[in-house]
Amino acid sequence: MNKTNEGKAAIFDLDGTLLDSMDVWHQVDVDFFHSRDIPLTDDYMGVVNAMRPEEVARYTIERYGLNDTPAELAKLWDSMVLEAYGTTVEAKPHAVEYLNYLKLSGARLAVATSLSPQVREVGMEHVGIREFFDVVVSVEDTDAKSKHSPKVYLAAASRLGVAAKDCTVFEDLLVAVKAAKSAGMHVWAMEDNYSLEDRPAIATIADGVINDFADAPQVL
Repeated sequence: MNKTNEGKAAIFDLDGTLLDSMDVWHQVDVDFFHSRDIPLTDDYMGVVNAMRPEEVARYTIERYGLNDTPAELAKLWDSMVLEAYGTTVEAKPHAVEYLNYLKLSGARLAVATSLSPQVREVGMEHVGIREFFDVVVSVEDTDAKSKHSPKVYLAAASRLGVAAKDCTVFEDLLVAVKAAKSAGMHVWAMEDNYSLEDRPAIATIADGVINDFADAPQVL
């Protein structure tokens, strides 16, 4: 067994990084906005991408003057995506194989996500990756409002018992790449179609960029 990653940790985002799932959220937005007869503007996804669900709900309510409470809206969206995460969402190319390699190499593994506990668990179980992770942390487990803050990555490192400098984060969003780098962590960016306009900035900040986990680093 390869032991070169002993004492190291990898922290993974789910949406757009391990899971090819961003289309699900776009379709939920399309269906929801259509049901409320509200135009879905181009800038909306860019604003809410790194927020946790209840923060997205609060922002949406304030922006469009809705009568729902944040909890009600977040619950509605959860119900809309839950079936898709349990039936149609797939892992990014070679994600399962890479997680298995890291686990066998002695690395500690964590998830750092903005997804609600129910959705994240259903998605991970569906694609067969839940068993690889020692720790799963959500933004809502911290006092941060989104991945603009590095707190979720620092919480994951703390729970793993690994120093920030020995952690490698895998993310797809520019704000998340910036946050993880600000915590003193190594960062590899996963290319995703929903981050196309940020590719130049991401490539400048991240330690590396991949579009397939077959090209991910073998030593963290």
